[in-house]
Amino acid sequence: MAKKLFPENRLIPAAAFGLWGAMLLTGSGVSANEISGHVASQTRLFTQVPDHQGQQQNDASASVNLEYYRDWDGGNQRIAFSGFSRYDDNDSERTHSDIRELYYWQSFDSFELYAGARQVFWGVAETVHLVDIINQDDAIENIDGEDKLGQPMVSVLVERDWGTLEAFALLGFRERTFAGEKGRLRPQWQIDTENALYQSSAGRQHLDFALRWSQVFGDWDVGISHFAGTSRDPLFIPTQSGDQETTLTPFYAQIQQTGMDVQATLGDWALKLEAISVHEKSAGRNTALVSGFEYTLFGIVGTDADLGLLMEYQFDDRSGIRQRSSQNDLAFGVRYTLNDVEGTELLFALSQDLDNSSRFYSLEASRRLNNYWTVNAEVRLFSNMDANDPGVDLRNDDYFELEIRRYF
Repeated sequence: MAKKLFPENRLIPAAAFGLWGAMLLTGSGVSANEISGHVASQTRLFTQVPDHQGQQQNDASASVNLEYYRDWDGGNQRIAFSGFSRYDDNDSERTHSDIRELYYWQSFDSFELYAGARQVFWGVAETVHLVDIINQDDAIENIDGEDKLGQPMVSVLVERDWGTLEAFALLGFRERTFAGEKGRLRPQWQIDTENALYQSSAGRQHLDFALRWSQVFGDWDVGISHFAGTSRDPLFIPTQSGDQETTLTPFYAQIQQTGMDVQATLGDWALKLEAISVHEKSAGRNTALVSGFEYTLFGIVGTDADLGLLMEYQFDDRSGIRQRSSQNDLAFGVRYTLNDVEGTELLFALSQDLDNSSRFYSLEASRRLNNYWTVNAEVRLFSNMDANDPGVDLRNDDYFELEIRRYF
């Protein structure tokens, strides 16, 4: 069943998603408690000419997101569905569909049970999500690591006075998505997603496990997690084909990752920490952390608007082909929330590598136009990229993005 529901990268042709979703909802013989979603038109404008043949200066795409749930048995049972599909006019790899969530949930006297595909988020940091390991990145959607593929699983949640305990059995591995040959925000060498390598002989069928305990101690929220299985972050091995063309082959290692996330809300201050210790089979142990604060000025200049000031330090001691862009970086940010009827929000961030000149700028803004329409804008800028920085191949991929959404 999992193989049919979750084939790699292309679950359903994008043009057929709306029809398929309608058949799922209306053909099930069940009346929904709620059906919602949105359609969107997105345009990306790149400021510099592309590095590779076939890439375009501009990119246009359209997407649809559909959500459905039904509760019964006095609210003790639920079926939930969330599906996503995008059509891209230039990059065939970015034309893709995915079931983000399709699961059954039931509440028993002493525990809760989930079965199916879910999205589970762990973490508190703004700039880097270290402990968040359950779901695979949908990297063709965005490079910020916040768009995720659905993960098939069975999980149990127990809540007691001593905290909340969640146990996960992750059924089948999802490979990361990447831009295609004509897509932008990709490395110099094309990533060969058709021939991914696995350290486990079980490949994509390896059974992964995860466990997380969390508790609230007054103003402090604490979470401790452990994951055992296939790493969601691939390594890239340069491979030369018979025609002497070099490609990058993704390699998915077996790891044990122990993580901790802590947030303290102390008046206007929010203190944040995420830390992980990762043991990779045959490669040893590495550590990484991101820590910082957000200080919020409420009702600035006598208005309803709030201004949040962010700072986070990023450390990661992985090196070589395992090196991360966040190995020794300092990030600053500003979050501006108008608290108006239109829900206007703006988030600006700057990340500076402390070992070299590499700098990354990010701006995200959103606003409702009315009850049905919203506009979202995004800017990503890569500045003074050092030749040894893992993100150097993106040095000419600065872009402005505008997305219009229509909710229903």
